[in-house]
Amino acid sequence: MEFDIFFSISQTPDHNGFTPSESEMFANYYAQLEAADRLGFGVAWIAQAHLSTQTQQENSSPVVPHWKGEVGLCTDFPQLALESFRRTERIDVGSAVVSILASGGPIAQAERMANTVQFLSHMDSNRKLHVGFSAGRFEFMARPYGITPRNAVEEAAWPALRAQIFMEASEIFLRLLRGDTISSNDIRSTVLTRDNFRSDEDWNAVQNAAGGLPDEIEIDRRYQFEEISIVPKTWPRYQLELVAGTHDPRAQEFVNKFMPVKVFNLSITSPEVIDSTHERMSKLFHKDGGEWQRRDMPRTTFVFLNAEEGLSPEEQSLAAHEEARLALGEYWKALEGTLDPSKVERAADNALIGNPEEVAQQVLERFHPEDRLMCWFDFFNHDSERVIRNMEAWWSEVVPLLG
Repeated sequence: MEFDIFFSISQTPDHNGFTPSESEMFANYYAQLEAADRLGFGVAWIAQAHLSTQTQQENSSPVVPHWKGEVGLCTDFPQLALESFRRTERIDVGSAVVSILASGGPIAQAERMANTVQFLSHMDSNRKLHVGFSAGRFEFMARPYGITPRNAVEEAAWPALRAQIFMEASEIFLRLLRGDTISSNDIRSTVLTRDNFRSDEDWNAVQNAAGGLPDEIEIDRRYQFEEISIVPKTWPRYQLELVAGTHDPRAQEFVNKFMPVKVFNLSITSPEVIDSTHERMSKLFHKDGGEWQRRDMPRTTFVFLNAEEGLSPEEQSLAAHEEARLALGEYWKALEGTLDPSKVERAADNALIGNPEEVAQQVLERFHPEDRLMCWFDFFNHDSERVIRNMEAWWSEVVPLLG
């Protein structure tokens, strides 16, 4: 079993109502990153955000309208990644995840990532940049970059069409990183059929918008350009690892036509879906990536660990469960504006909660020995010293119990 760490850098009030400043947030991140490097975590995965969550609450259709503060402060992953490499010696750095539809789109993002790897190689020829990429969790982050419906047909088809735009963007992103010279005419075309939609009703709405009842509806490409290639052209591609943040099996297969692309998965995903993903990826993973392994799908998990001195194991357990309840409660209030105890309880069922012995037992029960865990310690917790103590306890008191 391998252990990575996830950093949310989420500027939100904790259960006491305390919100650190931006500079305090980054000071906490650097301290925790340096501890993670010292302790031996494999990859520091950084949550990526685009544009202010707080400001978008003034939009006509805001997402997370009750969220206080910012979902995340890392809005320029390449710069923070390089600063993170400069401050550490062993740990890799990854994005979880960059939207390739935002911040200039797939062409700009490809050039940024290639440059970041090149600059990394000037410092260290062994460590890697892990680029997790997706369409983005929140649609408002891509809309200012033109990712909006262009006509009535696209409006009717939008949820399904947005997934197709991600496929188009992914091909551009990956082929440019691969070193190809391409024009938009070389990129996949989008043709919508009934298979793209969840129901007959959804598909009929698109057909009606198009006029008549066509079996196929061709959509103009989102990105139009003549021949391009990115600079740098010569850079150490072996120092780049790609990970797709999508659960769509078709997208997972499509991106692996171009380069080896691993996948993210969440701890809350059912064992059946996880096992089927491993089985599918073992067949379609790009040959240049070698044989698919379970570690190629890092799994996120909340860690509410209490190993504080002066407490008995029973007291540590009770304290850990209370800490989890408070943090998860704040999360659901931020998402929905109200506290739903049932949702807090379900989230707690998928977290690692307790004293070191209990947490170790939960890891053994829930995860495969060859899994790679992305441990999340800073969830709604701005007590950086405590977060670091939890990270230290993970390695000194939990890991030795895993055998």
